[in-house]
Amino acid sequence: MDPLAEILLRRRRLVALRLLAAGDTPVLPREPSSPRGESRVIASPTLRQGVQALEAQLLEYGFLLSPGLRDALGRLDAGELTRAGRRLAQAAPAELGGHVEHVPMFRGFPGSVPADTAEFFVRRMFAVLLQHPEQPCVLCGKAGAVHAVSPCAHLVCHACWDGSDFAGCPICHRRIDPADPFLRPSAAPAATDAPLPGHRLVLLSLCEDPLAVSGEILDTLLDRRTPLSPQDRADVVTLVRAGGPEAAGRLPERIPVRETRAAVLAALLPVLDAAAVRDLLDRHVDTATDVLRLLYALMGGDPGLRTRPARRASLPRPVRRALLARLDALALPSVVEDLHRHAEAWKRMAEVLHPHEFHRRHPTVALAFAVLRGTPLTGELGEAMLERAAGYPEVLRVEGARLRLHTFAGRVEAALRAGEPALPLLAARPGELVRRLGQVLGTGEKGAAEAVGAAAPRVAPGVLIAALGGLRTPPGGTRLFFPRGDTARAWAQPDERPELPSGEITPVLAALTAEMLRRAAALPPLGRVLLDEGLADLIAPTAERSDSTALVRMPRGSVQPLPRDERLRLFLHWAEPGDERVDLDLSLALYDARWNFVGLCDYTDLRLGRTAAVHSGDLTSAPEPLGASEFVDLDVTELRGLGGRYAVPIVFSFDGVPFDRLVRGFAGFMSRPAGLFDPRAVEQRFDLTGSARIHLPLVADLWSRTMRWTDLRQNGTSSWHDVAGNYRRLALLGSAMEDAYGLAERVTLWEVACWHAAARAGEVLTRRPDGSVRRYARRAGEDVAGFADRLLRREDDGPWRGPVDGADLAALVHADVELPAGSQLYALYPWSVDTDRVDLLDAADLVGLLAPEPAG
Repeated sequence: MDPLAEILLRRRRLVALRLLAAGDTPVLPREPSSPRGESRVIASPTLRQGVQALEAQLLEYGFLLSPGLRDALGRLDAGELTRAGRRLAQAAPAELGGHVEHVPMFRGFPGSVPADTAEFFVRRMFAVLLQHPEQPCVLCGKAGAVHAVSPCAHLVCHACWDGSDFAGCPICHRRIDPADPFLRPSAAPAATDAPLPGHRLVLLSLCEDPLAVSGEILDTLLDRRTPLSPQDRADVVTLVRAGGPEAAGRLPERIPVRETRAAVLAALLPVLDAAAVRDLLDRHVDTATDVLRLLYALMGGDPGLRTRPARRASLPRPVRRALLARLDALALPSVVEDLHRHAEAWKRMAEVLHPHEFHRRHPTVALAFAVLRGTPLTGELGEAMLERAAGYPEVLRVEGARLRLHTFAGRVEAALRAGEPALPLLAARPGELVRRLGQVLGTGEKGAAEAVGAAAPRVAPGVLIAALGGLRTPPGGTRLFFPRGDTARAWAQPDERPELPSGEITPVLAALTAEMLRRAAALPPLGRVLLDEGLADLIAPTAERSDSTALVRMPRGSVQPLPRDERLRLFLHWAEPGDERVDLDLSLALYDARWNFVGLCDYTDLRLGRTAAVHSGDLTSAPEPLGASEFVDLDVTELRGLGGRYAVPIVFSFDGVPFDRLVRGFAGFMSRPAGLFDPRAVEQRFDLTGSARIHLPLVADLWSRTMRWTDLRQNGTSSWHDVAGNYRRLALLGSAMEDAYGLAERVTLWEVACWHAAARAGEVLTRRPDGSVRRYARRAGEDVAGFADRLLRREDDGPWRGPVDGADLAALVHADVELPAGSQLYALYPWSVDTDRVDLLDAADLVGLLAPEPAG
């Protein structure tokens, strides 16, 4: 599938038919679509059958066609419809995991479709409606009041279509009975063999201008103020490359996140001439570490510098010269310090850059690498370098014939150890000041609140949010640490920090919160905001660089209910590279309420209890093309009956082969699947990626019937490949996650959404877990901080019994509310969102809106 079409489908639920239908011929010209809510009659019976067969195929996976998309499909010729239909039918279920064993329903589509496609589609639609009636109208998007039009079964509602006045279906224009426009089931549909989608249906719409929409997606990702997830970063690279050399001129003046910046530059430099390369570097590279990130990205490595590139690659001479020239234009103290911050990486990259080849042309670079390597400075050149270094005594000191660096971090640590004031030093680096607030407050140094108030306007929102959560969480319990790396490697230790005086913490917390509210107030005002109180279960993301690519994108540590079904099915699929056997194992560890080990279900013991957990059997290789799959069925009631409270699923690489060597690998869980693997029943699906060999995705609390998303990946050791030998280590990680996120007072998406609402809106509606709605209105004389505090304490103005539509901004768990065109929406489960009408936000976007204004 065309990468651009795949991104549009996955991110916006938009179908770029011009890309899907194109074969070896040029891309199809754009054709005008019908006005919204109208559709043309598909004249050809063969094409009509083909479109209806595709509708039935997509309905099997929980997708509906919008009128405009259905109309556009009907205008294709047979070959174009065949290509577009096959590609769409393969791509739509891919994020659910159905692409692996997926076989098109009609292999010869559209030539081999059954004679009566209408009856086939009608039976499927009724199977859906009888068990899942809350479906969206394909015309207006409203859910809960749809009916199947007679006789074609397309879904519309009374609100936007009057069947007694219009003699044809508004979707396909087939004649109907005006006296009885909606179908009634004439026979029990239970006999149908069509399984049911596990979620409300997802509406697919036509993308008439793929380049314009992809540009909007790229702009949104480039403006993100927190590090991107691997999937988002890969999308950025794809979108930039699709734009070709012209994409360089369309970049924003400033890309806030340096890792994103490096990925973009690495995608563009190979296709630009020397002058354009120099211009791009001058605009977007302002530190030596930016150059290192770019070098990593050019060599296929991680621009976050968490892992080395697989190999060092030589650079084209113009690119190498441009990078050296850009380094040389930077201030010497910052270059020297940046090189020492990543000393080993720079020593390796020196073999690629050859910085001493042009030491006269680039004296700053030559001097910085001489300090890094401890090179003796002798002769005429050495004396010139020593003379220049003498101008920076606060940074460089002479030791014989060598220069040594006195780093900023070293000066701060020395001040803290000596009990000397550190705030004046840290004030020069606002981000470092906020990150070290705990240390500074522990010294009792005065003026911290004032220093924070002055520094905070220049600090990224993720850093402020992390500081807020860390300061207001009292010591005790367990601390969880995530060292830098391409995996979410974690280790835990008891929290033995000394307790800080509340009198010192309170003004600092107030200064941090005031800054977030100030930034929110500077955003465009809103009329009404709609919030779900369930957002309090979702952690506000501060970075996504190690997040797994997942169907439901939950920030690590967040909690969500388990499906209501008593039986769940875990699944794992992988395919090994041709030169290496890979044995992955899907396992389950069960613990009681005090994290004492109760039992396991894995390749060593296929049953836990009678049917509490049942394993499908151990596969020890996964050759292409089929790969291999393993399953574990769970019975929640029986697991609890065994004394279990915490169920911990885990994926091991038995052979120690890292996940990034796989051709493909993913896992997840389903509820109520029809058959062995049912994409429509998938509740969560995530990729197995990175250099990790172990993945612990979640901890399920069987007592509260909730799950905490952990997304932990570990590298493991030779003995770290099964539950039996490592159940104590798993218990430590699971209990540490419960302590670190369940007991800590971290900033949640509820708090972030309340900041937006209090600072930008005069009216706020909130939905409680029981479905009731409460109203908040800004009171006379109530400032932003007071309104925000009242929202967070849930001191409302009374119940709201009117409609909850009409919000300019909504932050919800489930996207089940009709919003006006042009509104913004964050939803954890955005299945039914019409992205043509609503601007869909990620959790990181909600946080990123609170970014500081660019300096200068």
